[in-house]
Amino acid sequence: MTKNRLRATLTSCLLSGLLFTGLSHAATPIEDLTVVVPYAPGGASDRAARIVSDSLHQKLGIPVVVENKTGAGGRIAAQYVKNTAADKNVLILANPAIMVVAPLVFNDIPYKPDSDFQAVSMVTEYGFGVAVSADSDIKTMDQLITWAKAHPGAFNIGVPATGSLPHFFGLMLSQQIGSKGEIIGYRGSAPVITDLIGGILPVAIDTLDVLTAQHQGKRIRILATSGSERETALPDVPTLKQSGVELEASGWNAFFAPASMPADKVTQLGEAIKAVTSDPALQETLLKNELIPVSANAEETRVRIEQFRQQWAPVIQASGFKVTQ
Repeated sequence: MTKNRLRATLTSCLLSGLLFTGLSHAATPIEDLTVVVPYAPGGASDRAARIVSDSLHQKLGIPVVVENKTGAGGRIAAQYVKNTAADKNVLILANPAIMVVAPLVFNDIPYKPDSDFQAVSMVTEYGFGVAVSADSDIKTMDQLITWAKAHPGAFNIGVPATGSLPHFFGLMLSQQIGSKGEIIGYRGSAPVITDLIGGILPVAIDTLDVLTAQHQGKRIRILATSGSERETALPDVPTLKQSGVELEASGWNAFFAPASMPADKVTQLGEAIKAVTSDPALQETLLKNELIPVSANAEETRVRIEQFRQQWAPVIQASGFKVTQ
């Protein structure tokens, strides 16, 4: 080897070593992680958070603690995470009600989703179902549409809460089929199901994690689901598009970091969460818990949330729905 080539080789190795060292020290170390869930234990968000957190603990080899901070539809948890100090590793597992709907329907909330938070990773999606009582003569979406147009004053749609995603999805559906339904907001899913089974409500819209067991138990009949393809747990139920209704929509659960978290940590966590949610075993666990797995890093999550906002915001704003505090 000539002196020039030796010098060039040594220089190249030195530069590579410096580059590698720089990269290895560029990422801020993450020694622990707290995941805040805005809802009570046992719900869909809580299950998703705990399933992913367990896998994240195994992958990163760090303590991952899940904390439930309930109240005000998730806004208390969002404010708590927003105010987290920069040296704390805290994420919130939030859904559209917190990050998209609340800013549009409340005149004043204690956080701004776009400036107070950073998207980290979307981990699950969930669909909606259009359901009738199992005793109803309505068997298909086509029959429901025909009935709704013939009985406009009776087309009442029960939803678990006024201002919820099922509420606004009901408005989307009414617009799409050309028959205005009256949205009836309840205080939770249980009374909706009770009135649907009892024949008091002709139609209900709720998330599939609520409706699926009732359908499988033959207490209600899901006419169609809102996703892009049939649900694994509901192979007998067509999508809305398969039923001739050009409507597709879903909600989601995604991890967000406070704006104070360094960008390199956000990237690290986004890639780590995407990696664990890409694992077939974890995906199977999510599916068994009636959660549709999603694998997305920070940038991919931002894109998907913006697409969601563009679809839903016009409907929410056009409804004129507002909550006064």
